[in-house]
Amino acid sequence: MQIQSRFCSHRLAALLISLTFWSGLPGPVHAQEELRIATSYKLMTLDPHYANLNENTSLLSHIYERLVYQDDRLDLKPGLAVSWRAVSDRQWEFKLRENVRFHDGSPLTADDVVYTIERIRDFLKSPSGGFRSYLTGIESVSAPDPLTVLIETDGAVPNLPLFFSSIFVMNRPAKGFETTEDLNAGHPPNGTGPYRFESWSSGESLRLAGNDDYWDGKPAWSKVTFRVIENPAARVAALSTGEVDVADAIPARDVASLKERGARVASVGAARVNFVQFDVARDTLPGVTDKSGEPIANPFKNPLVRRALTLATDRGILVDKILAGYGTAAAQVFPNGLPGTSAKLLPEAPNYDEAKMLLAKAGFPDGFNLVLAGPASRYPGDAESLQAVAQSWARIGVNAQPAAAPFSVFNTKRAAGDYGVWYGGTSGEAVDIILHTLLASPDPERGTGALNFGKYRNEAFDAMLARAESIAVGPERNAALAQATELVMADQPIIPLYHFHHIIGYGSRIGSYVLHPRGWTTAMQTLPAME
Repeated sequence: MQIQSRFCSHRLAALLISLTFWSGLPGPVHAQEELRIATSYKLMTLDPHYANLNENTSLLSHIYERLVYQDDRLDLKPGLAVSWRAVSDRQWEFKLRENVRFHDGSPLTADDVVYTIERIRDFLKSPSGGFRSYLTGIESVSAPDPLTVLIETDGAVPNLPLFFSSIFVMNRPAKGFETTEDLNAGHPPNGTGPYRFESWSSGESLRLAGNDDYWDGKPAWSKVTFRVIENPAARVAALSTGEVDVADAIPARDVASLKERGARVASVGAARVNFVQFDVARDTLPGVTDKSGEPIANPFKNPLVRRALTLATDRGILVDKILAGYGTAAAQVFPNGLPGTSAKLLPEAPNYDEAKMLLAKAGFPDGFNLVLAGPASRYPGDAESLQAVAQSWARIGVNAQPAAAPFSVFNTKRAAGDYGVWYGGTSGEAVDIILHTLLASPDPERGTGALNFGKYRNEAFDAMLARAESIAVGPERNAALAQATELVMADQPIIPLYHFHHIIGYGSRIGSYVLHPRGWTTAMQTLPAME
């Protein structure tokens, strides 16, 4: 199966929201000093191909680079590849940048790209599929010369360059494939990026040093230290006291106080969705019982129950109160107006009476009990969102017990099947990539359903999505994706909640910070204040 997708950057630009920049305290910094960043992102691994998670993508982008990258408007720009072209419907050619070297001094060649593709496609076994879904349409890859990569696909893949905007290029070792265990155990990450790896303490910090031999010039900072601070209040405090220069994932409620303390704040609309996801596969579920506490048959198999819970969800409270306006209520996977979204899908106001009727029709006139799981301090307003959703559902007799946990714990338990219903979030390069990973039927061979932890299956949707992905980029493809989205959202395998806005705070040592709608936090987005 091929995946074909792109963003329409001029439409996405309408999502970008900037706050007024306030002047901070005096004390400009000269380039090449240390940059200190408090991040909510907890780096899970030093393997750039193991897990397709924002924390890995964000932090490892200092060390590794891609053939193509998406700028802050999601336009495709040359990275390690200076150009690319479709030679035919089933063949792509990428030309590599000259005079690029890995941190160990070895030159970047096409053979490194071949190794990267083969490692992801043929060797690495990631529990969630990692980046394999991006490469399922590739039949072969070769290096006709040191700076040319030739890729043969099993069909037309007109947007193959978009997929390579997500894949870091690794250096081919002397023999075999590097394992995730080797990378995590101390093999120094060897990339071409603007910063070199110094040290990593899992869950605590990542230390980097400027790569003075970087092909695009010496980076702005001589040292970069990421401090993992999962608690939002602690990140805000660290920025307020000057312990760090940048803090990501600032809660909207703290924007005003940061302004008063002289910090500057900026925001951008996120190309992502946060949602409630149901396990619709198993016959019984952990934490789901009748009102007396006895286990019951999985209620989420019934679309009437899923629809009832959707109608009992007040998105307005989530956006207006919890996100303080720094978000948009959701009815599909990306904000309305982007290619592939449907103008027919709009957020609904809660209708508790109809929700109660649907529950009764489904055989639950008195409701039932459940545990509503979710991560704590990973997304803006996540723990508060659990509470708000639980309060809404209580109005129709569904007693939800919120259970927030650190993301590493939540992610492990979710993958192990410890939850029956949960709050989550995901982002991607385009609408169809989210549909492909979140809602398509799980199929490791086809690379679909990597984030479909609820094991939802809908053959009609799968067929519509496959058809849409086979159409060339343009209005016809966008319409087909919109129709597929309408079909699947009518079945409510998830409840889209909101598209939040990324909020970054930074102090007086920082001259400017360029936000990215994908939510990355990097030193490359941060420029020092100058005299």
